[in-house]
Amino acid sequence: MTTTIIGFPRIGEHRELKFLTEKYFHHEIDEEKLQAGAKALRQKHWQQLHTAGIDYLPSNDFSFYDQTLDTAFLLNIIPEEVSQLELSDLDKYFALARGYQGPAGDIKALPMKKWFNTNYHYLAPKFEKQTTIKVRGAKIFQEFQEAQALGIDTRPVLIGPFTLLSLGEFSDDLQAQDFVPALITAYQEIFTKLKTLGADWLQLDEPALVKDLTPADLALFSALYEPLLAQKAGLKLLLQTYFGDIRDAYETVIDLPFDGIGLDFVEGLQTLELVKTGFPADKTLFAGIVNGKNIWRNNYQKSLAILQQLPVEDLVLSTSCSLLHVPYTTANENFEPAILEHFAFATEKLQELVDLSEILSGNDSQLLTQNQALFAKKRIQENTALATKIANLTEADFTRTPAFAKRESLQAQALNLPLLPTTTIGSFPQTREVKQARAQYKRQEITETAYDAFIANQINDWLAWQTEIGLDVLVHGEFERNDMVEYFGQNLAGYLFSQNGWVQSYGTRGVKPPIIWGDIQREQAITVKWSAYAQSQTDKIVKGMLTGPVTILNWSFPREDLSLKETALQLALAIQDEVLDLEAQGIRIIQIDEAALREKLPLRKSDWYSEYLDWAIPAFRLVHSQVQPTTQIHTHMCYSQFTDIIQAIDDMDADVISFEASRSNLEILDELKAQHFQTQVGPGVYDIHSPRVPSVAEITNTIEEILAKVPANKLWINPDCGLKTRGVPETKASLTNLTTAAKEIRTKLSAPVTSRR
Repeated sequence: MTTTIIGFPRIGEHRELKFLTEKYFHHEIDEEKLQAGAKALRQKHWQQLHTAGIDYLPSNDFSFYDQTLDTAFLLNIIPEEVSQLELSDLDKYFALARGYQGPAGDIKALPMKKWFNTNYHYLAPKFEKQTTIKVRGAKIFQEFQEAQALGIDTRPVLIGPFTLLSLGEFSDDLQAQDFVPALITAYQEIFTKLKTLGADWLQLDEPALVKDLTPADLALFSALYEPLLAQKAGLKLLLQTYFGDIRDAYETVIDLPFDGIGLDFVEGLQTLELVKTGFPADKTLFAGIVNGKNIWRNNYQKSLAILQQLPVEDLVLSTSCSLLHVPYTTANENFEPAILEHFAFATEKLQELVDLSEILSGNDSQLLTQNQALFAKKRIQENTALATKIANLTEADFTRTPAFAKRESLQAQALNLPLLPTTTIGSFPQTREVKQARAQYKRQEITETAYDAFIANQINDWLAWQTEIGLDVLVHGEFERNDMVEYFGQNLAGYLFSQNGWVQSYGTRGVKPPIIWGDIQREQAITVKWSAYAQSQTDKIVKGMLTGPVTILNWSFPREDLSLKETALQLALAIQDEVLDLEAQGIRIIQIDEAALREKLPLRKSDWYSEYLDWAIPAFRLVHSQVQPTTQIHTHMCYSQFTDIIQAIDDMDADVISFEASRSNLEILDELKAQHFQTQVGPGVYDIHSPRVPSVAEITNTIEEILAKVPANKLWINPDCGLKTRGVPETKASLTNLTTAAKEIRTKLSAPVTSRR
């Protein structure tokens, strides 16, 4: 029995790639040193996989920023304005990823979207009339040769053409079909060159096959792969899928002459039954049996029960998806042994694959016995009182009164905000000084009194600055918070926290998802102290800032012994306590962020309500259902396309919803109008994931575009997202331009002081 993985974490054991790349961004190292450091990291990972006993190793799963962007760059799918920049290829690549503002030009970054149902983000390729698809990059070939030089034969990995087109954005009335011939030619050239270099296999990732597919989608897939598979240049092609089953495409896929097919047996609810209907004897099945998205140990008995039912002759054990989505290793954690034994990060999952291979080969039955003993242990004591409270919830617990229209009128009178009120999403830059003070306090190098004084000074300085530039609704800046999920988890019973459990979110941005270990309850107030302090320092309204239950759940590693619905309701009750405490302290606007609402949305629309929205939306409503009519509830969403769940978002019954919108060209506005969206909205007027500073004219133009589709009395003016990852100078320049633009528009509307009553 042989083993492989789909991909490995590229950020490194200690986030080496993040720090290396950021040094390049800050001009502390040149490209040569960046490339040398990246090469050393790749070599370390290949050698680690080889030493662990993995039989087939991938290459080209490494990326400086995003694998979709890598594929677009390889195939010359580069906007004309970027291709003409007088920059190096690497800097053009980063211009597409981060935006660029400098002597060579002013470029906005490509749209950044969620990678299927994960917390990873990809950059959407842009197909234009000027797009000339050809093989222009060498990364996939160079990395294959790097491994060769180490004596390691790898299987290069590349996003397949069907998924690439599915993720792309098309301008000028273009369609995916327009690029099929050129893509076929380019992929065939890649096949030929890899074979010439000595490659045996090529992995083509096609996760788009797990979504709902129409006959037109299947026709597109066949139009791409029938000619490609007719001229493989002697390569063996592995079609790799993940994040679900391919029930719509299974018959099409197995009828095509692929040499290997990779299927997900973890999230693929129907995968086993599909394979049992028949799997070609001339193909290798790459069985994704070890969970690549969660950190719990694999239950060998359950995995073996699946594997032993497979009617296949040639089987390779694999992960359900790339290990990009889990931390690097548990070796750098300090959990007590009774806890640590339940976890498997990326490195430990390699051993799980090897163990399963040994058991299936009949070489080591003791491995199964030990694993069974682990799963026989009683891990936690259930909180029966909490379970009873959830069981006794009624419809009234999820319903806020009075209805939205009445609340809107009452809030307009109580808050007395101007037309087009300006605000931010919550966080301000986490400077080196802020991070240092937090670390010193954590290490007990400074007292709580000294730390509190530091945080208070930060809040006071930023409150004064927000007032100075004329923001209408202020925020305290969240300087006391390390992360919008981890900070809450640290104050909730039932959570555990890793020391080094970093996972790539996008580019150099890493997150450290907390681990839901047991039942969740709030033991003490979490945000009230600093929100109340900030409000006491100003006559202006200061928003209370919370993270919603669905986002806390979706950005944590969840339990596998409790349903997501039950966990979400536990979190909702905990955050409800916080909302009511903030309200009692005089906080009149409370923002409950649900940035990750869409993240766990099933990839098939037929499952949206039955498996997710039917509990995710009520969980949010439970959080705010008990507040007073005059307390205004905001929420914020980012990183995703929301146009197809607008009605569900309106059903959240918030008073104001802000969206990440600038990178998606404000496309959500048409749907808001079409759906008669009642909630007040704040579509982001500039992109905070880029270091570029938007001008007053640019923001003014964006606001005018929004006003063509959203009534002025329904519109808020805000950035796309929180500002913790941005620098202070760019933050202040951008927000100053934002407030200036909003004031100019108010003047144009002849309502410089018009109330929203």
